[in-house]
Amino acid sequence: MTDLPTVRGRLTPQRDLSDLTWLRVGGPADYLFQPADIDDLADFLKALDTDVQVFPMGVGSNLIVRDGGLRAVVVRMGRGFNGIEIDGNRVTAGVAALDSHVARKAADAGVDLTFLRTIPGSIGGAVRMNAGCYGSYTADVFVQATAVLRSGEIVKLSADDLQFHYRQTELPEGAVITSAILQGPSGEPAELHQRMTDQLAKRDQSQPTKDRSAGSTFRNPAGFSSTGKADDVHDLKAWKVIDDAGMRGARRGGAQMSEMHSNFLINTGGATAADLEGLGEDVRKKVYDSSGITLEWEIMRVGDP
Repeated sequence: MTDLPTVRGRLTPQRDLSDLTWLRVGGPADYLFQPADIDDLADFLKALDTDVQVFPMGVGSNLIVRDGGLRAVVVRMGRGFNGIEIDGNRVTAGVAALDSHVARKAADAGVDLTFLRTIPGSIGGAVRMNAGCYGSYTADVFVQATAVLRSGEIVKLSADDLQFHYRQTELPEGAVITSAILQGPSGEPAELHQRMTDQLAKRDQSQPTKDRSAGSTFRNPAGFSSTGKADDVHDLKAWKVIDDAGMRGARRGGAQMSEMHSNFLINTGGATAADLEGLGEDVRKKVYDSSGITLEWEIMRVGDP
């Protein structure tokens, strides 16, 4: 890789990424860049050779980095990008602020962003993946995001710019989100906190929260509605078609589809990225063979085998 621009933050060559992902697998990135602030990030991207790939990484909660690592500069935000400010019903959160922390802070101020409480990860990932649960999605509360484009330009992105869809957005290639403004309805703080307590209890009863996982592995299949309409609806659940294909508890090496929730891929200990992705592909094949449904990955997989 060519010489990289000087930075005020931290730039680490050949940084192993396995300890930065929830599944604890993956090889090294060519470089890991932790910018000091938004200007440091903008200056770096502007001066960086355009041939060098840039990969923005959150807290690694929805990510498999393959065993060969990433031929890229991985940009990971930390301190300086995790602030939370509240003005009326608008919450401005840094990209590194955890979803759960944003939900709690908002509830303290009487703003209902409770659906974020049980979503693993940070606000950057929530925006990037249009994260949601309990019938609410990030798109429902999104106002605006600030991002740095690959050219180094600092821009404001609207919902129209991001083109929110189910579990995805159209973020410009190489762009790095730095903060987002969310606006939720009003609520009584005590009631909002109680709702989140109930949500956590419900999650812990149905999901393997104590295991090493990356949340839901596959998106719920599109086009299946309880009313029979073939629309962009997702009434059919991924766990159901995985169960029907006989893949609950399936294993490959140290990887397993959870016995508790069959749409959760877990590292039982010693799994490689190849084990995890390979098991996921085994599941996709079995589901297709048994039902004709092609499951789409919700976990992002990046890097070289």
